[in-house]
Amino acid sequence: MKKNLDIYFTRIYIIKAFVIALCLCAFIYLAYFKLTFLTLNSLLALTGFYLLLGENRIVWFWSGFFTGLLWFYWISFSFVYYDLVFLIPFIILGIALVYGFLFWLIGRLGSSIYVQLPLLFGISFVDPFRFNWLKLQLTLIDTYFSTSLLSFGLFLSAITLFKVLPKWTKSFAVIPLIAALSFHSSQTMPETPLDVAIPTMNIPQSQRWDEAYQQKAIDLNFALIEKAIAEHKELIILPESAFPLYLNRAPRLIASLKKYSEQIAIVAGSLTYEEDQGFFNSSYLFLKGEMQIAHKIILVPFGEEVPFPAFIVEIINKLFFDGAKDYQKAKAPQDFVINGVTFRSAICYEGTNDKLFVGNPKQMIVVSNNAWFTPSTEQTLQYLLLRYYAKKYQTIIYHSANSGKSGIIYP
Repeated sequence: MKKNLDIYFTRIYIIKAFVIALCLCAFIYLAYFKLTFLTLNSLLALTGFYLLLGENRIVWFWSGFFTGLLWFYWISFSFVYYDLVFLIPFIILGIALVYGFLFWLIGRLGSSIYVQLPLLFGISFVDPFRFNWLKLQLTLIDTYFSTSLLSFGLFLSAITLFKVLPKWTKSFAVIPLIAALSFHSSQTMPETPLDVAIPTMNIPQSQRWDEAYQQKAIDLNFALIEKAIAEHKELIILPESAFPLYLNRAPRLIASLKKYSEQIAIVAGSLTYEEDQGFFNSSYLFLKGEMQIAHKIILVPFGEEVPFPAFIVEIINKLFFDGAKDYQKAKAPQDFVINGVTFRSAICYEGTNDKLFVGNPKQMIVVSNNAWFTPSTEQTLQYLLLRYYAKKYQTIIYHSANSGKSGIIYP
């Protein structure tokens, strides 16, 4: 038993795995520091996957462990606002172990590189606890290669061929590598159908739900709306939870927003409470004196719902969340039609899920509140994922975030 453990903690395996993880995660941190270079990112992706494919299960385990750690350490930060700071190291360790186990399975089941290749390709379709942000093809987003699944498969195949072919035939590996390149020439940005205001907001999470700050938040929103009206904008998009209350239970606010909407369309995030249904995370549209609500359909695992059977959910909510209930959700994506233009409505985590892109919407409004994870690389990773999905579905995404990067993301 001790001998087996010693093997798993052999220093050379751990060091190699850490180097692999650094290569596979570097694109996030380079983007965070605005140091993105196509050549460097391409070389790092090639190196990371080259070192990983063909390795033993121990290297696979530690590679997954460190990759999970570097991609998702920030998930634990939200527990600060539930007064569960003591859980942070356990959450970080747990996340790393989950991805370590997933990678270990590939190394365990794939004794041959020919088996490891399809298993590694398929890991992007595995969503632990319904969390789908490990998209390994994202490593190619700021490289010379395409991020499509076909190109990612060709990219991995080229690396595999280069490793297994005899010296005199290794050049054949260049064929799938060339096929994986992105051949889209740089084009001018398409015109947006509406003149949109997307203000930058950076309100700390510690203030967002503080009742003492509530009126200031409302006043800020109204000031931004008035500024957009003065600039003759057609639409203003305010982020998730821009109105930190149950907006459907605030008739005076609704009346004010309806009045403003005679001059400009307004989309803003807030909560909804219905006595017969429960709580919803929602986007509100105010247009020409009318109000429309779109509820979230995909909830954040552990943040908005506990992804376990009901009896376990009840226990966890009692132990850690003072008996709070999970949010409710809508059954299907909802669209807003604004001045004749159809926009798919998405809230934060939803904008990085294929289900919201059903029907290939041409325009999507995504509102986010990233203050839960500030400061961290979460905002950078979310933005990279939004770029990936915008390109995948050829959708223009209008992203309004509290903390993080707001703006229009083109395909």
